[in-house]
Amino acid sequence: MNPQARTNERHILWSNLSLDLDDWREDLLEQYPDMSEAEMYDEMIETNAEYLKDERMNLNIPLSQPIIVIADLGLWYGRRMGYKMIESGNIRDCLYSDTDYSEWYVDRYGDLRCDAVHHDGTNHYLYRVIKDGVSETQVANLQEKLYRGIATRADIVRVTKRLGDEIAKVYGFDIPKPRQKMQMERS
Repeated sequence: MNPQARTNERHILWSNLSLDLDDWREDLLEQYPDMSEAEMYDEMIETNAEYLKDERMNLNIPLSQPIIVIADLGLWYGRRMGYKMIESGNIRDCLYSDTDYSEWYVDRYGDLRCDAVHHDGTNHYLYRVIKDGVSETQVANLQEKLYRGIATRADIVRVTKRLGDEIAKVYGFDIPKPRQKMQMERS
């Protein structure tokens, strides 16, 4: 897939996956004309990390239910499915990772996702909020299916809803509603 097509399918919220000093050089030299290459690189990393803190403030959006993180983990012994609950239900709490590199984005379907690279491979996370009115049994059944690696998209959608609509309100981008998306693809 060409990079432009990938960008059109994602609204990137924050990334440190492909930082390029050449993209930062002009601004850094304007602010710090005597900075060495190594100092510029360090400043780029530090500034980008500060941007992540800004995104957490922007996405301080408390929801009425917990958020489930559905994980496709790249481990040294192969791929595994898993999940984690974010009990706070606050979207900002999705923007934490203990991996080397991460990129959070809203995909064309309105799902908040993260690709997180570490020494063993890449983890892919899907963040969804539990729907209001869903029973604890329904959540437990979904968690069991995720744990066993047999959950389908239908299982996930039945119990959860996407986060992209809340995020799009903050940043001002549009996400087609699910039916609009299907109609657009048919056209």
